[in-house]
Amino acid sequence: MHNTADLQEIVDEIAGLLGASVTLEDRSFRLLAYGAQHGDIDTVRQESILRRRATGEVRDYFERYGIARARGPVRIPADERLKVLARICWPLRHTDVTYGYLWLLDSGSLTDARLRRVAALVSRAAAALAQEARSRQDLGRLLDALLSPDPEERDAAAPEVPGPVTAVAVRESPERAAALWTLPRGVLARTGSPVALLAPAHLADEVAGVVQQAYGTAAGIGGTRADPADAWLSWREARQALRVAENFPRYGPVARWEELGAHRLLARLGGGDLRELAEAVAGLDPELAQTVEVYLDLGGHAQKTAAALGIHRQTLYYRLGKAGRLTGRDLSDGDDRLTLHLGLKAARLR
Repeated sequence: MHNTADLQEIVDEIAGLLGASVTLEDRSFRLLAYGAQHGDIDTVRQESILRRRATGEVRDYFERYGIARARGPVRIPADERLKVLARICWPLRHTDVTYGYLWLLDSGSLTDARLRRVAALVSRAAAALAQEARSRQDLGRLLDALLSPDPEERDAAAPEVPGPVTAVAVRESPERAAALWTLPRGVLARTGSPVALLAPAHLADEVAGVVQQAYGTAAGIGGTRADPADAWLSWREARQALRVAENFPRYGPVARWEELGAHRLLARLGGGDLRELAEAVAGLDPELAQTVEVYLDLGGHAQKTAAALGIHRQTLYYRLGKAGRLTGRDLSDGDDRLTLHLGLKAARLR
């Protein structure tokens, strides 16, 4: 991750010089370092330390004071409803870009003159975050090469990345921002739809979980490849696993390619093939489609299906009979069951 030892050292030095409670967060309000407690503590600081992230309501409150654009310390008053004590936010800016925030709880003793004593340390923290961001941009270009359709470009980039590697696809959220440059070193990241990540194989699950939670969306994890030149294959699987995670709750929010069974075959199909399969269930309304799908998912077990749907067994039989008439399929026939089951899954993926 960031050189957390350097950031922690800076935070500890600022806390010692000012005698104040200090936290340092990235620009998405993700906690990176914090100092020892001095004086009173509020719920916001507690939550930030325990959960490593401020709530959306608190972030909105702070951003109202223009902290993202401020060029120096911003004094933010207390808010009893949000259980926020008065504090100072010092944007960590480098070459006119905000990379994070330094927070100081303030009982009124932090004068402008006292704050000037730590200005050099704040600049040092901002420069460290900026350097990390630039490093991530370089890694993003390396990832572009590894996932390129050009085999020669992939082969040229592969020696720069140790294997084995695993690709991760995460759906980007317009409502939330995830600071990809805070991920562990060795993880390559690229924004887009979906977000592309390439991680050392042993970190793939952790990385997928962290980014998926940050965005609040779904994620797919591809198969592991020993040779980074084959990372593009893992990336293709990760995107297909993401499709499954987004459309089949039982596999979400993080779907792993090797655990998807027959859904891997469906996820590989293009729009035309999916449309052809889905035609088998085109005559079913949502209620009937759900009933048949649950029934088939449960291996044709009527009692379990009725219980899962919360309906009487006679209601289940009525719906299944109606679905059979509308589709022209016999649910007691193995081939017809397979056709309907594939059609329902294909309809979801469409």
